[in-house]
Amino acid sequence: MKTIFFHIDVNSAFLSWTAIRLLAEGETVDIRTIPAAIGGDMSKRRGVILAKSIPAKAFGITTGEPITDALKKCPTLRIIQPDHTYYHECSHQMLNLLETYSPDIRPYSIDECFMSYVPFKNGGETPETAANHIREHIHNALGFTVNIGISTNKLLAKMASDFKKPDLVHTLFPEEIPQKMWPLPVRDLFMVGRSSARTLELLGIKTIGDLAHTDPSILTSHLKTHGQTIWEYANGLEYTPIDTRRHIAKGIGNSTTLSSDVIETAAARKVLLSLSESVSRRLRDARQCAGMINVEIKYSDFSTISHQMQLLSPSQNANTLYQYTCRLFDEAWSGQPIRLLGIRTSKLSDADAVQMNLFDTSENAKLQKLDKALDDIRKKYGRDAIVRGSFLKNK
Repeated sequence: MKTIFFHIDVNSAFLSWTAIRLLAEGETVDIRTIPAAIGGDMSKRRGVILAKSIPAKAFGITTGEPITDALKKCPTLRIIQPDHTYYHECSHQMLNLLETYSPDIRPYSIDECFMSYVPFKNGGETPETAANHIREHIHNALGFTVNIGISTNKLLAKMASDFKKPDLVHTLFPEEIPQKMWPLPVRDLFMVGRSSARTLELLGIKTIGDLAHTDPSILTSHLKTHGQTIWEYANGLEYTPIDTRRHIAKGIGNSTTLSSDVIETAAARKVLLSLSESVSRRLRDARQCAGMINVEIKYSDFSTISHQMQLLSPSQNANTLYQYTCRLFDEAWSGQPIRLLGIRTSKLSDADAVQMNLFDTSENAKLQKLDKALDDIRKKYGRDAIVRGSFLKNK
């Protein structure tokens, strides 16, 4: 079966995630239902709009505009400062959930990712019904909505997710391009920025369809190699791949908010093992090895502590990461009830360029072969095809 890609995009991510946090803290008004925005410093009235509610959009407020301009359009606009640490936590929760559906998750930014579609074990569903199931699961479990685009390559899946919002699933298969994509303004095409759009419009190219039917040599004469790339994209061709690795180059991590406070070491270690496996999979997918690892602990009173250390040699192996996280956890944990656990790797390096330690070359080679075998099985049969015995004890 030809690979099907999903592109999952959180609707108004920063605003939605902030709304969930405020409601959990006792806020009686859902900021998604009033003119509200995320951004800037309210006391100093500076900065720009990072996200806005649908009611705020009705006032003409746009993402990226100065807060002072937004307040002129809507003096009653409620502005909340961003909490990027919390946003990363929400993003990781979504990635964790998605990994229960597919072993191949590729983060693209904090609020969007690509996912290879893996049919459910019971079979019988279409990609659309599977995507709707995932969309509803995210909404019910995490409290925010997403759009999901479906296609045979990442480009078209991403374009599809930008169709009508919010909380919807759209397809954009190659045969649907003339009806669904070509009528759109050329500025809506992925990788067509303001400058490129102005150049194209001066050439009389108004729609994506116009671009698709333009001689590529005309485009390259005005836009160099970028002209060739966007011509390919206008025709649904992904000869120049969407690079999912560049957005996670500085570090790869995962965290999870626990359903109930953890007070026992064994329970905490089981969570750390799951996180280590998740991060290990992402490192392998990105073809990276980690040289540094950090463990974060958030207690029930919302206080946070983190502890990090450098690995003896860069690694992407789950068992190696787990051993380090356990050591860091044991050194950092005060014994207080734990609300959240997270691990993050940094000092990444290309896996192919990593020189293995002279004394553990044989062991590393065995672990790498084992990891690859597990990845292949999970990719073919689903994430739950193979699970550790320690995860089965409480099932």
